[in-house]
Amino acid sequence: MNITLLIIVVTCISSFVAFSNTTLLENLLFYPYRMWRNKEWHRLVSNGFVHADLTHLLFNMFALFSFGAYIEQSFENIFETKGRVLYVIMYFGAIATADLWNLFKQKDNYNYRSLGASGGVSAVVFSFILLNPFGKLYLFFIPVGIPAFVFGPLYLLYCAYSAKRGGDNIGHTAHFTGSIFGFIFPILFEPRLLLRFVEQLSGGL
Repeated sequence: MNITLLIIVVTCISSFVAFSNTTLLENLLFYPYRMWRNKEWHRLVSNGFVHADLTHLLFNMFALFSFGAYIEQSFENIFETKGRVLYVIMYFGAIATADLWNLFKQKDNYNYRSLGASGGVSAVVFSFILLNPFGKLYLFFIPVGIPAFVFGPLYLLYCAYSAKRGGDNIGHTAHFTGSIFGFIFPILFEPRLLLRFVEQLSGGL
């Protein structure tokens, strides 16, 4: 079993259990007020194993299934024996990093909570954009594939605009941060990936 499928299976099981187990949900979700007061730092990662509802879970896991295996295999090809470890670090590191802004911003807000693997999934998608900028991404309401290098900036602009507007209970800041994390993370361990990305763009445009 590859790492991507294992993450999906574990996330689905924990999310399904948490749908009917309020105690488990409350112990795993991202909750800055309690994290600062009770030192519950595990929530930076554990919130990625629970979701708000079935739609939220299916959307994230479908995206992870669609891109995760490709990135996992690419990491093995690029980083060899360290590939799988770096893939896991990137995924869960993105989940944690995506919540850092709200960890500080919401630390005194008793009512603020969030959950979901969107930060990690966004990182996987943007690693795909880095490695395959001319690959096609499909949205449910657009039947034509969008080149990855076009989708990336548009998605970041959408996240930034939606985060500023607010009011929809979606973690747009986490999506934005996770996306940037996923693009930069592989470059930190193999800087030539950035040069390859630029060369692919310049050669294909």
